[in-house]
Amino acid sequence: MFIFNSSIGKKFIQAVSGAFLLLFLLLHGTINFFSVIDSFTGKYGVVAADEALFSKGDGLFKLGCDFMSLPIIDIVVPILALGFLVHIGYGCWLTVKNIKARGGIKRYEVSSKAAADSWSAKNMFVLGIIILGLLGFHLTHFWAKMQLPEMFGIGTFENNPYLLLNVTFGKWWVVALYIIWFCAIFLHLTHGFWSMFQTVGWDGKTWFKRVKVIGVIVAALIVLLFVTTAVNAFIQANFLA
Repeated sequence: MFIFNSSIGKKFIQAVSGAFLLLFLLLHGTINFFSVIDSFTGKYGVVAADEALFSKGDGLFKLGCDFMSLPIIDIVVPILALGFLVHIGYGCWLTVKNIKARGGIKRYEVSSKAAADSWSAKNMFVLGIIILGLLGFHLTHFWAKMQLPEMFGIGTFENNPYLLLNVTFGKWWVVALYIIWFCAIFLHLTHGFWSMFQTVGWDGKTWFKRVKVIGVIVAALIVLLFVTTAVNAFIQANFLA
C-alpha cells in the first residue's frame, strides 16, 4: 500500500501516531494536575477505605485515577502502546533513511530553513532516546503499581495514588530526573507539533509561524502540568506530610 511503502505515507503515520500521543499527554497531565488542585481544596491524600471506583469523598486526583481504571481505558492502553511502538519504529526508520540519504551520520533531515534552524529538529532521535529511557523509569513508579496489577494480576495493587506521588517525588534527585525528562518532551513536542502539520501540507509562511507558536504553547502547557505535579508532590512529601 502507498501509505506503508512511500516516505510520505510513513511520515503521515508518524504524524497520526504523534497526534494520538499528544492527546494522551494532555489527558494524563490534566489528571495529574488534579493532585495540585487537591492541595488547595484540602483533598490531597483523601482516599476512601473501599476500593470501589468513584467513591464518595475521594480527592479529585483519585477520581481521575479511577477514570483511568475504567474497562474502556484498559482497551485503549494496548492501542496506545501500539501507537507508541509505531511512532518509535517509524521515527527510527526515518532517521536511518535520512542518514543514508545524506551519505553519513548527520543530523535530522528537514525540508525548511525554519526547521533546519531548530535544535529540536536536528536532535529528534536523541530526544526520543532520552524520552524512551526515562519512560521505562516512570512506568516502574506508577503503571507497574496501578494498571499492571489490575490488567494482568502482576504485582501488588496500590489504591492510593497520592502515596505513589509522595514516595516517587519525595526524593529531590528523582524530581530532577523527571524535570530533565519533561524538558526533553517539551523539545520533542515543539518540533513534532509543527512537523505534524507540515506533513499534511500546512507549511506556508503564514500558517507555519502560527503553528510553531501554537506548538510551543501546547508543549509548554503539557510540561507545566507535569512539572507542577512533581514539584507539588515533593513539597507535600517533605514539608506538609
